[in-house]
Amino acid sequence: MGAPAKKIDKKITGYEVVKPDAAQAAAPAPEQHTPLLTRDEVLEGMTYKVKTPNSEHAMYITINDVVVNKGQPDEHRRPFEIFINSKNMEHFMWIVALTRVISAIFRKGGDVTFLVEELKAVFDPRGGHFKKGGKFMPSLVAEIGEVIQQHLVSIGMMEGQLSTPELEAKRREAKEKLGEEAVAKGKQCGKCGAMAVVRLDGCETCLECGDSKCG
Repeated sequence: MGAPAKKIDKKITGYEVVKPDAAQAAAPAPEQHTPLLTRDEVLEGMTYKVKTPNSEHAMYITINDVVVNKGQPDEHRRPFEIFINSKNMEHFMWIVALTRVISAIFRKGGDVTFLVEELKAVFDPRGGHFKKGGKFMPSLVAEIGEVIQQHLVSIGMMEGQLSTPELEAKRREAKEKLGEEAVAKGKQCGKCGAMAVVRLDGCETCLECGDSKCG
């Protein structure tokens, strides 16, 4: 709506036309929005199989990417959408809701790595489970966060590797010195969000990303 009409009681002796620049300067700055990523006709992605001991059926997590700045020196991939399929219908409703919210965050652009920390910090009150290889997952949601982390690492959006010789050596050392039960009850890492921080050789060390208070 424009400015309200103003009654003029005096004789007009002069006038001045407001210039567009001046009008724009007086107007409040428009709210800035991050442009949404656009979808290509064909997307490349990866599908991850997740099998938990709490379900007879496996869960298949597909993350599709878009290529940003294609053909430019700063060309890179970003996640665009996520789908989760399973024959197990027990969690169907909340999984559909979760994937839609995550996909919306992916499309908004910007830093999406915070999703990993948020999802991996979710605990199931009924108890977690151990992945193949002995790694503890506090919930099914946390395992979805683990898959997203793995994908973001693979396309270069997160630093580090989920499995390096150094990390594997640390994990073996921790199991030998502390035992599997102590490793499974690790504290949350302030860097990657994983519940994998143990005290090893006097240092607080994350067995997921390798972050250590002793450098």
